[in-house]
Amino acid sequence: MSFPHEIDVIRAAALLQQGALVLDVREPAELAVCQLAGCLHVPMQEIPARLAELPPDAPVLVLCHHGGRSARVTMFLRANGIAQAVNVAGGIDAWALQIDPSLRRY
Repeated sequence: MSFPHEIDVIRAAALLQQGALVLDVREPAELAVCQLAGCLHVPMQEIPARLAELPPDAPVLVLCHHGGRSARVTMFLRANGIAQAVNVAGGIDAWALQIDPSLRRY
């Protein structure tokens, strides 16, 4: 299956239920505000050094605050062998609005 470069939070939530990995690329201070349980947290600048921690053959849902950083990380991951990396459009903010309103917004 060919994965799109970007999906909305509704589709991302469904993939998460099916066992997809969520890669949160926000900074530690942002994680202190809100985060999804069970995510792998790797700040954007650490991605190149930690690439081996990501599965090359499974969906990786890349998440940030609004979707800008995660879009850049998604392109980097795909260029480096993570073919099923996909950007979560709208980021954690859209997740809080559409999926889990208990998450604190910032």
